[in-house]
Amino acid sequence: MKLKLYNEKTLASIILIRLLVGSVFLSEGTQKFLFPDVLGLGRFIKIGIPAPGFFAPFVGVEEIVFGFLILIGLFTRVASIPLIINIAIAIIPTKIPILLNNGFWAMAHEARTDFSMLLGGIFLLINGAGKYSLDYLIYRKSTNENKRINTEI
Repeated sequence: MKLKLYNEKTLASIILIRLLVGSVFLSEGTQKFLFPDVLGLGRFIKIGIPAPGFFAPFVGVEEIVFGFLILIGLFTRVASIPLIINIAIAIIPTKIPILLNNGFWAMAHEARTDFSMLLGGIFLLINGAGKYSLDYLIYRKSTNENKRINTEI
């Protein structure tokens, strides 16, 4: 008996994780440009990010581009890597000081979205985009093309 790790519902439900992770990153990246004083350059200066004039727009573009790719399910595993790095790095200057100054529960409250994005990104890195994605369509098309070529030979 072959153990089946994923059924149709599991493959289809991955879209919910993609919608969560992709939409939050896309929204946050966009807001870095819409509200630069609070969420973009101004925030990067306030929390002490080096070269904030470079990194604020860089991170904004990264979140927009890779968040969008995750939303549509294109290059999902690859797109999740920079976003995992992004959120892991963001936790250090923003959540560690809260932990040290205000304790665990204050940090846990403030970090809930960050940890959700981190775990969601790791989930997508491990599992991919699921059935309803461009990744799946490309994989299925290439698999069918390889089968057709192999049967013609």
